[in-house]
Amino acid sequence: MNLNKKYGILLQAIEESERDMYRLLLTLLLGLSVVLVIAIFIQPSKNQSGNLFDPSSAGALFERSKPRGFEAFMQRFTGVLVFFWLAIALALVVISSR
Repeated sequence: MNLNKKYGILLQAIEESERDMYRLLLTLLLGLSVVLVIAIFIQPSKNQSGNLFDPSSAGALFERSKPRGFEAFMQRFTGVLVFFWLAIALALVVISSR
């Protein structure tokens, strides 16, 4: 009887820690979502023309110029944010499936 009581207390502690971990990851995911949206909105525009359907900008649509400086930093930063967002979302799925 005493052994079952100890395991019950241990299982209860594990469930509480999982709940706390879930809340922490959910809070991180929401905060990271806001930061990700802001990072996407402050990225510089790729096209200089306001209208993509303008015939004079047709050649510029398919050009690949290597990003430098702030633009390169923002692309990498956004990629890292997306990676962490997906990792946290996957962790939340695993935790919530238990």
